[in-house]
Amino acid sequence: MAGTDEVTVVVPAYNEGDRIGPVVRELTQTYRVLVVDDGSTDNTASEAETAGATVLRQPQNAGYVAALKRGFQEVTTEVVVTFDADGEHRPDDIERVVGPVIEDRMDLVLGARTTIPRPSERILTRLARVKVDVIDSGTGLRALRIGLARNLDLDTACTCGTFVLEAAGEGARIGEVPIETRTVQKPRGIAWQHGKQLIHVLWYLLFS
Repeated sequence: MAGTDEVTVVVPAYNEGDRIGPVVRELTQTYRVLVVDDGSTDNTASEAETAGATVLRQPQNAGYVAALKRGFQEVTTEVVVTFDADGEHRPDDIERVVGPVIEDRMDLVLGARTTIPRPSERILTRLARVKVDVIDSGTGLRALRIGLARNLDLDTACTCGTFVLEAAGEGARIGEVPIETRTVQKPRGIAWQHGKQLIHVLWYLLFS
């Protein structure tokens, strides 16, 4: 089993004070955990630290993508895993996405959810499939080589579609494994950024 010497789990978090503690406690049983507090106005940072994570604080809310990029710059292990802060993902699935990377069979492995909640995410994934054969381009659970992670520009509205398209442009070997998610009681607002993301995905398909 891969552990703290090989893998760092990066958890972007914004106002997840009610959920981040249990998430970190599960993860730190096996992995190094780096929480990037994205300018939260609640106790996200202190809860994450108490639970055992190393915490990086963004001075203001800059968004999920900016938090990921900050985390990638600070990771010192060869493999990095991205993991959502809300408790949706199961730590047991990390080994499944990490394995092919550590075994040098893949450079990026996505944890494909059985259900993708937002129609806009499904549309963006269908577009991304023009170039990359994946079924869940917007998953928050991924494992990848740190060198690849740092080479990605990630200058788009979110990661849906473009994360895998950009990785493919870097020549990455991309794989996918099915995962089960847990039900999380939290409001899901309208993902307005997916309108901008559609333009980004189309740009990658046409010009990259």
